[in-house]
Amino acid sequence: MIAPRHMAAVLASVASVLAASNVSAELAPLEPYQMVRSLQLVQDRIADGDHAAIPMQRKLIELIDERLRSTNSADYDDKRNYRALLIYAMSGGNPRTVEAIVRGLSPEGEDAQLSAGILHYLRGNPGEATTSLKDVDPRNVASEVSAFLALVKGSIAANDDPEQSLVFLDLARVMGPGTLIEEAALRRSAALTISQRKPGEFLSISEQYVRRFLRSPYASQFADAFVEGVAELQGSIDLDVVADIIGAMSLEQGKVIYLRLARRAAIDQQSELLVFARHGLEKMAAEVGSESDPRAILYSTVAAVTTDDVDAVRARLEAIDRRRLSAGDRMLLDAALRIVDEVTSMPAVATHEPMVNEPAASEHGSTESGSRARTADARRADDTSAQNAAFVGDVRKQLESIDQMLQETGR
Repeated sequence: MIAPRHMAAVLASVASVLAASNVSAELAPLEPYQMVRSLQLVQDRIADGDHAAIPMQRKLIELIDERLRSTNSADYDDKRNYRALLIYAMSGGNPRTVEAIVRGLSPEGEDAQLSAGILHYLRGNPGEATTSLKDVDPRNVASEVSAFLALVKGSIAANDDPEQSLVFLDLARVMGPGTLIEEAALRRSAALTISQRKPGEFLSISEQYVRRFLRSPYASQFADAFVEGVAELQGSIDLDVVADIIGAMSLEQGKVIYLRLARRAAIDQQSELLVFARHGLEKMAAEVGSESDPRAILYSTVAAVTTDDVDAVRARLEAIDRRRLSAGDRMLLDAALRIVDEVTSMPAVATHEPMVNEPAASEHGSTESGSRARTADARRADDTSAQNAAFVGDVRKQLESIDQMLQETGR
């Protein structure tokens, strides 16, 4: 991250690039490596939470692309420019520009492997990228490229070799501390630790992200992974540690996380997680002296639709102030009320009535009749259980469809 005392230097560097793009063509243009250094400084500002630097990054990439297209093979006798080309590529640059330049240079050895692997990565061909970069160790390449390369190798290995992916992502974090590379590596590592069922690593990575990059414009992606991880690993992670991590966020950020956890717990019927989220919200409300959030009431009540007293559930739902809910949550409230109606109108299972003309049984016949009656009772009990299970399953499906509907409406 960029310290305040260095911010003036960053602005001056970027300003020089922007100014150079407007000067007379008679003057010597900036070298590609000089422009890419300015791009990296802007990316560090983004990692540090400067959202206003995002359009500046886009403009710089545009200017660098224009400058690169004006280069010739002699410009790349300076290896700094070739490395700048690779960094530009891994920073979201135009793959067509990179491909055209590489084709004209016909690099050999490690440079050929690097350029081929990065181009495959940009084209979305992870298998080919893995093959090309197989023998290229990020620790043995130029320092300007090493952290980027470790991030790329970690990303392309995620599906086929998640354990190796985590190794490369850890390496990227070590090689690029405080940069957008570390920020991205932490986010991607968090997602991998969930799929690999690594609760300890998940909590450690989450704590690091919250402490270092919570102001990043990409923090919402981390929040998605964090909520997913807590819900998926619930039962194997320490919720007290989760509470500490949320406590390191701002009150508004923490409230959003607790609300999302409550919503997820309501949909998935995770009672322990729901209690945890509700207590977290209550604690935050007490700290700021505010009343309960209607969303918290809604989510906790939805989770109790099929378990609590139906009349009490209806009363809680009807008491919620609809005006304080988003459009998506009003849809969820209406759906919950419909489910309550279905619960109350669930048809009763018919009871067995003896036949009016059933003949009197002998003592032996009475034993057989009693046995048949017990068998019939057992069948009716099984039928009732099956109907109840089917009903609860239908309710779960409705809740899941509601959740999908809310996601599609961008809630």
